[in-house]
Amino acid sequence: MEVTYGLARAAFLPLLHRGVRWTFEGAHLIPVRGPVLLASNHVSYLDPLVLGYLADRRHRKVRFLAKSELFERRLLGHLLRSMGQIPVARGTETAAASLDAAAAALGAGECVAVFPEGTISPDLDPMPGRTGVARLAATTGVPVTPVGLWGLHRVLTKGRPPAWRWGIAEVVVVGAPVRIGPGEPAREATERVMAAVARAVARARELYPQRPGPDEDPWWVRSPERAAVHLGSS
Repeated sequence: MEVTYGLARAAFLPLLHRGVRWTFEGAHLIPVRGPVLLASNHVSYLDPLVLGYLADRRHRKVRFLAKSELFERRLLGHLLRSMGQIPVARGTETAAASLDAAAAALGAGECVAVFPEGTISPDLDPMPGRTGVARLAATTGVPVTPVGLWGLHRVLTKGRPPAWRWGIAEVVVVGAPVRIGPGEPAREATERVMAAVARAVARARELYPQRPGPDEDPWWVRSPERAAVHLGSS
């Protein structure tokens, strides 16, 4: 894990550092040691790199819970396994094993990241989350640290062609940790986590420093108020 992670860091860190205009708020809420459980919205295929960069700023390595289909791709799957990432076989009896692996990582003091929505949001607004992150927090006692991401959907997101450009802004907002009690119903706990994520997304949109130019398609713009539009709908 250490060797592959180091190579990936060397390959992507300069690109992220120089190619993106970054704004961070609340990064200090991620401790530099001890278990951390991050829960983020998902708007871009680049979001894992963003969370990795966020963790790196706090001198942390991050382990993701990622859908098992990604591990079935020859090169990508090899890289993910070599970096200690955790496959999730959604909708199967083995899905619970991923939570066991994540719990073990947290028990070892690692930083674990989850996209509770399970996929990129088609309209970029936070969706109701899956209950895995709340169940993981309840069983380990590690609070959920919500993260709101906004910006790199302009570069690479679902359903649109890539638009590689230097200097696109990315805002990362880290919110106050959400504590989940061991007896709290998983759905109610998940709703609290996603409400915190939505607040972080709303704040990221408020801070976003760029606006569409006069000849630019404003498809990527969303208001802060829209961040909670879908929560509680299922």
